[in-house]
Amino acid sequence: MPDGTPRGPEEDRIEAAVRAVLGSMAGDITAKEAALLAELEALGRTIARAKAEIAALSVDDITGAHIPSATDELDAIVGHTAQATNEILDCCETLEKLQADVPPEAAAALQGAVTRIYEACSFQDITGQRIGKVVAALKAIERRVEAAVANASGRAAPEAEPQAPRTEGEALANGPQLPGGATSQEEIDRLLASFD
Repeated sequence: MPDGTPRGPEEDRIEAAVRAVLGSMAGDITAKEAALLAELEALGRTIARAKAEIAALSVDDITGAHIPSATDELDAIVGHTAQATNEILDCCETLEKLQADVPPEAAAALQGAVTRIYEACSFQDITGQRIGKVVAALKAIERRVEAAVANASGRAAPEAEPQAPRTEGEALANGPQLPGGATSQEEIDRLLASFD
């Protein structure tokens, strides 16, 4: 091959097929058709080389170690976040009990601070939902990598794990949105105003 890469049996078959087509068209082929056939031959070699590279991937490292490790780490983050949030909420309850023992002005300030802490603790649920999306994406990538490698190497693709059917609420809920990706409040207001 021109680039010094060893040829595979698939590349030989492609070249043979192109040469057979060229041979059957002897005298009837234009320069434009010859250039097109040469491009097809080069494209066939590129595809065959890509398939060989995919088949040679060490997918076991990706699917056996890297992705499971990443999902375990993300699950640990969710667990530690939930534990820390519960401790924060327990402290808030203690602060609320102390309100009766402080002057009214201090009690009002304390209640305001506790309310803000409660509101801020909603991060834990949102974080858990976002991490859940990342874990689902990693698992989908893992399945696709396994299928691509199996296809390229001529093996049967692994069967997908059956997924529990989603409820109507789950199908409608998309969890927290990235900034700029969600519907704006102005759009929601316009929609609601259109019902009048």
